[in-house]
Amino acid sequence: MQKNSVYTGVVSALGTNGEGIIKCGEFVAFVPNCLVGEEVQFKALSVKGKIAYGKVESIISPSAERIAPVCGEYFKCGGCQLQHASYSAQLDFKRQLVQNCLQKIGGIEVEVEPTVYGENQLRYRNKLALPIGKNAKGENILGFYAERSHRIVPISDCAIQSAWVKTVIDAVYSYMNDTGIGGYDEITKKGELRHIVVREINEKFIITLVATRVVNVKPLINILQKSFKNFTFCLNINASQSNVIFGKEWHISHGEGFFEAEDCGIKFKAGANTFLQVNNGVRTKLYAEVVKQASIKGAVALDLYSGGGMLTAMLAKVCQRAYGVEIIKEATECANELKELNGLQDKMINFCGKVEDKIDEILKATQGAKKIVVCDPPRKGMERSVIKAILSAKPEKIILVSCNPSTLARDLGLLCGTLCEGEHGQLVKSKTPNSPYTITQITPFDMFPQTKHVETLVCLKRK
Repeated sequence: MQKNSVYTGVVSALGTNGEGIIKCGEFVAFVPNCLVGEEVQFKALSVKGKIAYGKVESIISPSAERIAPVCGEYFKCGGCQLQHASYSAQLDFKRQLVQNCLQKIGGIEVEVEPTVYGENQLRYRNKLALPIGKNAKGENILGFYAERSHRIVPISDCAIQSAWVKTVIDAVYSYMNDTGIGGYDEITKKGELRHIVVREINEKFIITLVATRVVNVKPLINILQKSFKNFTFCLNINASQSNVIFGKEWHISHGEGFFEAEDCGIKFKAGANTFLQVNNGVRTKLYAEVVKQASIKGAVALDLYSGGGMLTAMLAKVCQRAYGVEIIKEATECANELKELNGLQDKMINFCGKVEDKIDEILKATQGAKKIVVCDPPRKGMERSVIKAILSAKPEKIILVSCNPSTLARDLGLLCGTLCEGEHGQLVKSKTPNSPYTITQITPFDMFPQTKHVETLVCLKRK
């Protein structure tokens, strides 16, 4: 197989990113925007050994599950990967993705339940994070990154974002045109504006402009006031050359920098850097299932990677006490305020720091108590020291929530004993799996329709 040559093949499966897998003799090609069973013509964009990455040239025999994408920028933008597939096909792909990762990575042979669907497959996101930059002509642009790159694809709207996204984009363009303050060029390292980030909470908006230096944001606030009745505005300074969106310096330019709200029966405060699931409807389903599984009389709950504390508070209401651990200071402060707002002073204890640094302290504080452990880690999953500490604590139940099937499979393999450490610390499949826990439930939740991403709930019960 040669680069830039065109080939024909049949899609045999979908990869972890939703791309079609096509076998051509001794070569395997990964081609986005394909569906299983389709015969396609594709161009090989790169070839490394026996692996190729391609681009669809034409669909010779389309699948019955193929539909027309609703977004005009779909084939350029890297935000969505599955708009060309029917929703039922998307749900099945995500169930199969979790199943395959558990089997291949974790050595876990357990049937995965059907994916829990979202009522809204479009316009469901409550959070927007758009990079601001320059194109090749030096013009200001807002958009999403193309797949596997930092090249911004300009957009004027987004089908999975809430309807206000177009208003925000138009406002930022007007602001840049009126003031001459421009987007940041990652190549030349020149320009001021890096991101616009918006979170909606019950029709209230937390809007943050990320810039390399302090700029005059009053003109942008004036523009936004014409369309948004209830918003707070923050300026964040990030002069680093990293891919992290927010820097450490914050300025509140309008409003108080946070909002109080109520969801899932919990009153809470949220700021620009507070973690909340982006899909309100699916989040409600997921959290309700977590609380249902954790409702054991007399137990204490350990909510590891607890974010702004909403789930910790929900657990505190059904358990004797709940302990939350979160590394982000602002989120922990929100969790402490949430505790006061909900009258949970004696039932909810929050710790700020890395889970691996705080877990021994929490286990000591809960020594002798019946425990439920809830883990919702970042994409990289849990540190091995955390997994070992959880197992040593012998909780009645372990409830995992993960946005990354690969790291979920690894962590779950260690908890279930299907994976173990080799003599050099590497992970290997266990020849004699043995664990004090039984997996009782593995359920994917479609928190992110139209994309390759999936949230998964796993429940383990002590034998």
